[in-house]
Amino acid sequence: MPGPHDLGGVDFGPVDLTEHTRSAWDNRVDAMQRTLREQGHWSVDELRRAIESLSPGDYLSFTYYQKWLSAIHLLLIEKGLLDREEILARIAKYRGADR
Repeated sequence: MPGPHDLGGVDFGPVDLTEHTRSAWDNRVDAMQRTLREQGHWSVDELRRAIESLSPGDYLSFTYYQKWLSAIHLLLIEKGLLDREEILARIAKYRGADR
């Protein structure tokens, strides 16, 4: 059964091919993913598999880099690099640093 990412043959009408300007947040997610991949923690194929494992609702509503961040979260846990509690603690730490 095809997942929500398998949209082959679907006509979405005209496609906007203008360049997307990445935000600072997009750049951070990209840098985090590239760094972990280049250090050998996962491959592009593993990242793709993690993105494609998102629920249909998340896959269709998340932005491009939200999908990446969710995949990074999943892979960090799957690979034993961090557990859920460590990720939540780091998020809380950085949220506090922004204030």
